[in-house]
Amino acid sequence: MFRNSNPVLKESTFDGYAYITGQPAAAKMTVTGTINKALILFAILVACAITGGFLTVTTPSLALPIIIVGALSGLVIAITLTFKQELAPTLAPVYAVAQGLAVGAISVFYEAMYRGIIIQAVAGTFGILGLMLVLYRTGALRATPIFVKTVVFATLGIACMYLVSFVMMMFGGKMPLLHDATPVGIGISVVICIVAALNFILDFDLIEKGSEAGAPKYMEWYAGFGLLVTLVWLYLELLRLISKINRR
Repeated sequence: MFRNSNPVLKESTFDGYAYITGQPAAAKMTVTGTINKALILFAILVACAITGGFLTVTTPSLALPIIIVGALSGLVIAITLTFKQELAPTLAPVYAVAQGLAVGAISVFYEAMYRGIIIQAVAGTFGILGLMLVLYRTGALRATPIFVKTVVFATLGIACMYLVSFVMMMFGGKMPLLHDATPVGIGISVVICIVAALNFILDFDLIEKGSEAGAPKYMEWYAGFGLLVTLVWLYLELLRLISKINRR
């Protein structure tokens, strides 16, 4: 029986593929196919980020609607795909579009305040991605059950903190320390960046174990989507961290 430490991969996900889609079981997930899907999603994200940044510069009044719609759309799609992975070939590109527009608008705001911050955040994001891949391939970090539980619970805790912060902002308030450029505030951002980086290990595990188990083809899009989610999250947190450091 297939056993996997990643909570998003379940044996039932694989068994029901032919029944749900009517496609032959030969249509299996591969590492190469997943990389190709991830690259497609990333290309869509970058193109839409450039578009979102351009719209923000030329029509500043569009920035806030773009960010809100993009963020909420991304959240809805992420929740949907958690329960309906077979929809990933359709919804993952939509997510890339929505998040790309929002990321582009957000990046322009940060760049206006701190020149060169986009390049720093992009370099940091891909540097960390490369480091996590090396650590995973060498076996220094593996998605063991304890590792998965720790990262998942930490991620859920951070998500709850984001939600509380958002609600407070809606009522004109601000969560203490989260946005402050104090040593504690910077420390919180560092911890969040570390948790985001560790999520790459779960993504790599999903890709490796899914391909080994002969996961359905649509899981290539789902795995690529997961990788993109982590990439965007880490990039945005690095923007926040670098901006805090620059404010000191």
